[in-house]
Order: sequence, then C-alpha cells, then structure tokens
Amino acid sequence: MEIVFVVAIAENGVIGAAGAIPWRLKSDMQRFKALTIGKPVIMGRKTFETLRRPLPRRTNIVITRDVDYRAVGAVVTTSAADAGAVARGDALRRSVAEIAVIGGAEIYRQWLDRADRLEITEVHARPEGDTHFDIDKAKWEETARIRHPAGPDDSSDFSYVTYRRRVSN
Repeated sequence: MEIVFVVAIAENGVIGAAGAIPWRLKSDMQRFKALTIGKPVIMGRKTFETLRRPLPRRTNIVITRDVDYRAVGAVVTTSAADAGAVARGDALRRSVAEIAVIGGAEIYRQWLDRADRLEITEVHARPEGDTHFDIDKAKWEETARIRHPAGPDDSSDFSYVTYRRRVSN
C-alpha cells in the first residue's frame, strides 16, 4: 500500500496563510481529483472544515484530538494509527493500492516518515504564509516534472512534480 501526499507548495515552502491557501489554481483541481478519486483520503479537522463538505467518491478520514468531534460524511479518528487502519481497510475493499494524505501541515508531519511518494503542485509564486512544507532533497528524488502556464482562473504558473522516497543503503 503506497502512501501518497498530495500538496501544493509555493516556491518559498508556503502551503497556507491564516487557515487558507494563498493562491488560486483552478487548473489544479482536476489533477487533485484524479489523484484522489476512489481512494481513502486522510486529512486533519481544519482541512476537512475548509472543504465545507466531504470529497465525493472518496472515503474521507479526519484526524482530530477532539474525541467528541463528528463530521457528516467522514470517518473521524483521534490518531494517525487509527486513520491508517481505516484507510488500509478501505483501500483493500476498493482494490486500490494508494492512500492519499491531503493535509494540513500537522497531518503531513505525522505521516511524512510513512510516505512513499509526493505529488506536488509547485506554485511559481512566493506568497506570505504561516504554514510551510519543506522537501528534504536528501530523502526524496524528483522523478517527474511538468510545467504549466497559469490558466484563466489561476493566480500563477505551476508545475506538477513527483518525488519518490530515496532508498537508503
């Protein structure tokens, strides 16, 4: 079972500002959907709440410290281990080989050591922000890159970049 991060990162490592994404990339929504549809998606409570509704045709798994938290249309867990167990079971039922981790920053930190692949939308901008994601190039190897100009509903150019975990000797 492959753990795949799906995250948009600005050139300066910013992934968020005041609980929001500091750019608009409507073009990236199709890729996000393609990478996650039909799969379990793991996210934190804040990320789930920014979506305003569960992502359709995906099992939405929300990690929160709040034992009383409920989310209509999502499976709520209080630990990464429980979320992983739910996601693995769901992936097996769906006959898919991937689990998508979609944020936020704390969830990325909790799962980084388990991740096998990073599917990054590299945003060619340097916005102000209070939430960051840095890729340790000693641990990750870039295996694909496709640059795209900004579309009519995009605030900047972007690249789709895939990283795979380097095999340690």
